[in-house]
Amino acid sequence: MASDGGTPSPVFIVFMCLFLVMGLVQVIRPQLLWRINSRMQRGWVKNPEGTEPTGKGYAMQRVTGVIFMVFATWMLVQNI
Repeated sequence: MASDGGTPSPVFIVFMCLFLVMGLVQVIRPQLLWRINSRMQRGWVKNPEGTEPTGKGYAMQRVTGVIFMVFATWMLVQNI
């Protein structure tokens, strides 16, 4: 994603930083992401509040967030 001069695009850096923040939120507060998602489910799901993950579900979201952050960091380092 580097531009012709060999330096990464500022847009790429901004997107990678946003992805890192999203991954950090997923690791620290996965309940926040569930609350946002449950609001978007209204009208599509009969009981959006009934779709809250269990403790194991939140743990899996945290693991996924860590993997996501490692991948985003790797992409950012490779392009800088």
